[in-house]
Order: sequence, then structure tokens, then C-alpha cells
Amino acid sequence: MKKRNLRGAVVAGAAAAALLLTSCGFGGGNTDGNDDANSPGAVTTLDMMVPSYSDGTKALWEKVIKDFEAANTDVKVNLEMQSWENIEGVLKTKIQGNKAPDIYNGGAFAEFAAEGLLAPATDIASEATVADFQPSFAENEKVDGTQYGLPLIASARALFYNKALMEEAGVTEVPKTWDELHDAAQAISDKTKSDGYGMPLGSEEAQGESLIWFAGNGGNFGDATNIAVDTPANVEAAEFMQKMVKDGVTQKDPGATQRTPMLNTFIQGKLGFAYGLPQTVGQIKTENPKLEYGIAPVATKSGEPATLGVADRLMSFKNDGSKAGAVKKFMDYFFSADVYTDWVSTEGFLPTTKSGSEKLAGDETLKPFLDMLPNAVFYPTTNPAWNATDGAFKSLMGQIATGKSASDVLKEIQAKADAAK
Repeated sequence: MKKRNLRGAVVAGAAAAALLLTSCGFGGGNTDGNDDANSPGAVTTLDMMVPSYSDGTKALWEKVIKDFEAANTDVKVNLEMQSWENIEGVLKTKIQGNKAPDIYNGGAFAEFAAEGLLAPATDIASEATVADFQPSFAENEKVDGTQYGLPLIASARALFYNKALMEEAGVTEVPKTWDELHDAAQAISDKTKSDGYGMPLGSEEAQGESLIWFAGNGGNFGDATNIAVDTPANVEAAEFMQKMVKDGVTQKDPGATQRTPMLNTFIQGKLGFAYGLPQTVGQIKTENPKLEYGIAPVATKSGEPATLGVADRLMSFKNDGSKAGAVKKFMDYFFSADVYTDWVSTEGFLPTTKSGSEKLAGDETLKPFLDMLPNAVFYPTTNPAWNATDGAFKSLMGQIATGKSASDVLKEIQAKADAAK
């Protein structure tokens, strides 16, 4: 029902817009009133919507856009920033109003591809740019054999630990298993004035925290053809997450805790353990360089390596198709080695291109995360039901922190996923 409603709204909006454009004599993509977007002096305006990865994300994009526009005077880029909590809702509202962004930075995309809303990668980037992506990342951007997304960043999660709090609590070993993490977090909660472990199950990234734990028990969210949330491995992991909450080794009210403020608490030195990202290192260096901390692999049930891997992408809603050429100019510019590596390294992410990886191979800050990528489990973003699953996790997973049965919560999320097929 969700997909049918979305498509209906888009088709109806497109039809209305087409009639309006025809009657007024305006072509899509111009800002100067010319009928022909390719006529001399015509300027194509691209609407670009992106989330904030850090406090510096907006400035980074503004620099890219400024330099791009200086080199391409026939293209103007309007930048719109949104929080991760809001961006998907804003996007769907724009789609329903026939105002989808020409360039979009997000996660889940298969539903949009299935609706025929996205332009294929080959339409919005040159052959050389498409060929430069690492094959494993490019494969994750395909739906029914067609690539739609251009992999923007890769990331893996690692366990950040506060050395001073561990010492104060008498914890001598960095946890490698769930039981060890529980006991170490318990000691910090009991013997210091800080919380032991940060568990963000709010709407920002409940799905991310969950998959870290699920992967640590051999679980996942399914694949391109089947969403599998309610599985024995996942239920067992969710029950252990619930045990962490019940035993008081986490912060208060995990169900309402967002990832960003939780990590800020760790950076301030007031949290024993938290799962962080590559850019967390840069935030610590900027905001609290004196913090005594370390980075270790994710704690899993057995101690065997596993982690959450994330690969966000840039994509283009084709709308009336008139802006594909301008989008291609922007994508080719952005993914050129110098421009792209400056952006991705400043944000603290892992590069997705071959040229970018070669250029950043000596960056010691990224090495621990690059080492974890081979054992990473990714979101099934190529499954059309992933959007609904993602939303269900964000709205429902926090219930495990309020005492609701972990099994019942996963059943509820599974039902939302099944309904979106």
C-alpha cells in the first residue's frame, strides 16, 4: 500500500506539473526563462538535499559547490541541509509534491528505484567515474542489475573506550565479548560518576545500534530479496541489549537517546564505552584532545569479529530528465580524486573509490576501521522493503528499553517489513 500511494502521488504530481509547464511555455531546469535548457547562456539549477554528518558538513559542501560553480558557470546548485532524523520524511514530502531533489545523499534507495524515480548511475556520471568505485560498493548500489547510487562514503563501527574510567573502575581488559562488556560497563556505572555503556535507540539510528548487536551474534537484517528481522540470532541479541538496560549499565532512557548526543557525552569523558565512527576520532581531536581513550573491535557474543558497515550514496531523482547533463557534471567533478578525498577525509569517512583509497592509503586514523570492513554487515538497502524496515526500527526498537518483550518488538518490526513487500 505504501509503495502504491507513493507512486500514485508522484505520477499525479508529474502529470499536473507537465500540464502547467506546457501551458506556461517553460522548460524544466532553466533559471533565466529560456525555452531551451541547452541554449547559450542558459543556467541549470540543481536542488541538492543532504544530511549533516558533522558540524562541518555544510561548510564542506558549500566549498565544493562554490568551486564547482566557478568551473561550470552554466550550473547552479541550491544546497539544503537536513538532520538524519528528518531527512527521509522531508524527502517523501518533496516526492509527493513533485519536488524531489535532483541530487540526494541518503541511505535506503531501492524503493525509489522500484518506483522508477531514480536515474541510472550511467546517466548521471561518466563511464570513468562509475568504473572508479570499488566493485563491492558498486554492487550494493544495484537493483535488478542496474546501478542507481554512487557510493559516497563507507564506514564501520568500532568500540571506543575511556581509559581513565576503566582504570577508576578497576577494569583492566578491553571487552571482547558481550559478557565482558556488560561486566565492564557495570563496574563503571557502579564505581564512577559516569554511565558504563551508551545505547542509542532513539529515532536517529536505532537500526544502526541494533545491527551492531545482531551482527555480533551472526545475525543481520536480511538481503535484497528477504527482510529477516525476527530470527533466533537477532532475538537473542536484542534480549542481551535489554539485559544491559535492565541491569542499569547504560545511560538513562536509551529508547529516547540519539546517537549524536550520546557520542558527545563520550567525547566529554562522561561515558565508559560507545560504538563510534571514523569521524569520532576527528571530533575528539577537536573537542577534547586530552581525552584518554582507545579504539577496539566490536564486542560480540563469542569474541569473533563482526561490525556494522554503512555505505551512504549520492543519487539523482530524474524528475523530467532535463537535468541529467548538469548532474553528471557535478558528480564527475565531486568524485575526482582531489575533490573527493578532501571531502571524505575531512569528514573522517572511508573512501569508496579506487583512486580515493590509493590517495588515503597512508592515513593511520582510518586504518582501524579499514581493517574492520572485511567483517562488516551492511543494511539491505537494495531491498524495496528496507525503507519501511528502517523506519520501523527507528520508531519501535526503543520499546525494548521500556520493558516490552524483545521478541515481541522484533515481531512488530518484521510485520512492518512484511507489509511493505
